[in-house]
Amino acid sequence: MATFSPSTHCPSSSAYSNSSSVMNGSNRLQQRIALSSILPKRCRSRKLSLQQSSNGVSLSKAVHVQDGATNMKTSPVENDGPVKILKDGILSVPVPPPEEVKDIASFDFDKDKSSVSITVVGASGDLAKKKIFPALFALFYEGCLPEHFTIYGYARSKMSDAELRTMVSKTLTCRIDQRENCGEKMDHFLERCFYHPGQYDSEENFLELDRKLKEHEAGRVANRLFYLSIPPNIFVDAVKCASSSASSANGWTRVIVEKPFGRDSESSAALTRSLKQYLDEDQIFRIDHYLGKELVENLSVLRFSNLIFEPLWSRQYIRNVQFIFAEDFGTEGRGGYFDNYGIIRDIMQNHLLQMLAIFAMETPVSLDAEDIRNEKVKVLRSMRPLRLDDVVVGQYKSHTRGGVKYPAYTDDKTVPAGSLTPTFAAAALFIDNARWDGVPFLMKAGKALHDRRAEIRVQFRHVPGNLYNKNIGTDLDLATNELVIRVQPDEAIYLKINNKVPGLGMRLDRSNLNLLYAARYSKEIPDAYERLLLDAIEGERRLFIRSDELNAAWSLFSPVLKELEEKKIVPEYYPYGSRGPVCSHYLAAKYKVRWGDIGSDQQQV
Repeated sequence: MATFSPSTHCPSSSAYSNSSSVMNGSNRLQQRIALSSILPKRCRSRKLSLQQSSNGVSLSKAVHVQDGATNMKTSPVENDGPVKILKDGILSVPVPPPEEVKDIASFDFDKDKSSVSITVVGASGDLAKKKIFPALFALFYEGCLPEHFTIYGYARSKMSDAELRTMVSKTLTCRIDQRENCGEKMDHFLERCFYHPGQYDSEENFLELDRKLKEHEAGRVANRLFYLSIPPNIFVDAVKCASSSASSANGWTRVIVEKPFGRDSESSAALTRSLKQYLDEDQIFRIDHYLGKELVENLSVLRFSNLIFEPLWSRQYIRNVQFIFAEDFGTEGRGGYFDNYGIIRDIMQNHLLQMLAIFAMETPVSLDAEDIRNEKVKVLRSMRPLRLDDVVVGQYKSHTRGGVKYPAYTDDKTVPAGSLTPTFAAAALFIDNARWDGVPFLMKAGKALHDRRAEIRVQFRHVPGNLYNKNIGTDLDLATNELVIRVQPDEAIYLKINNKVPGLGMRLDRSNLNLLYAARYSKEIPDAYERLLLDAIEGERRLFIRSDELNAAWSLFSPVLKELEEKKIVPEYYPYGSRGPVCSHYLAAKYKVRWGDIGSDQQQV
């Protein structure tokens, strides 16, 4: 690869956009415990424990509540009734005298009295068919759904229950374990799937849905989850109708909202205000499926449970961090949707920025959802305002390779002619705090590139006074230690180190210490939607985005997006299937960085 001078810059001309569903705290708490009692043990993160007094006679039972869904305060004792909330966040439930205690395991809400109803709003869409229903089936297969559950598809399309089941069955697979009657389980799952046609802004249609849900709930405590797999412009209408006409009367009601959460700070804030007219913040689950990916989940484990990494996680040892997202295909008929948002809104402002926040956050007080999200917000609020000079945008053009002609972005019939929407973007970001001051955090994301990948690359500083500089040569980057966390495909974690090649001479080689997940673990890695759906059912908010977190993310990108659009910045055009705009290399070189995915020494692992 050619070496780029940090002083070289691209020309600026091509530089490159309190309603019925709200329940009181005690009712939510009761249903929270009820649900934990019916979830299978291997999928349950909430545990039941017993406490015995010093005299060995008086017993009390406690339920640990991790997700803050009950809005409990941590005062010493909140009430003098049968349920007391202690300082450590544990519910203390007094138990009758010893002669009345029948069985330790009998402390349990009757599982026959509780149910979960999952309504997929927009059930006829691609996301529902390809991701949501398969994820729900995988949870059912693994025994992670409660005993009494019902799945309803809701959309404007006219469809019967049988037609929905036929549609869903085409996307379900027995990928998890072929040996355990997967076909039979698939049939049982489909028997729990039903369909109700209706308009997204019709309270009457949602009332009809409510009546059907009640039939399946059969007098049990009704917990209801709505997944909004619909365009964002009808989120509020659907939430209003679901809240007023189909929310649970005696259990919890939660709503999963798919990105995008607005187009900028103003529209995002307006959407949040509108949703909060009908829902509490703890009922809103803003989903970013990248947060459910295995390697993103492993980020905090890698750092906080390994002594060899935590001391190095700072400006003292890390030279730069790169967040790279690449797809080897274009919009392929989705240009109408994509053109309204562009690659920055679609990938960088959410997926990559969320990974950055998790990577860079300080050690949280605990693994509690609010403690983790508090630290992520601190990172986002510490970030330096993004400047247009630190952003490169591009758009793919047609290219012929191997006798095959690949189309340009504007060749997509759903894309307006002359569109300036970027399909590629690179940016240099900085966190102005004591840990990361001066460390470039580089992002790049693009479509129609030469390969497909999503990864985090941590490049460490050069060894001061390296004894082997003569063996390394003038290009010290070739000897840089680099930690690579490959999110997809072929999940892996590997560390690049310098090593002596066996022999009588002194020749150095760059080698990988490699953890390839496929080689190390035989178990199927769950899809991100499986983890996130299960968390939403359990009320675990750690992997969902809080409103202040969303505001901080938009505050970083909105000014640059506005400037790109107002100035009508022309993107740099790059061939379909290439490595992207040349100016992205100049941007990295400006901060004495080389993109790690393009080095000539890159090894396959």
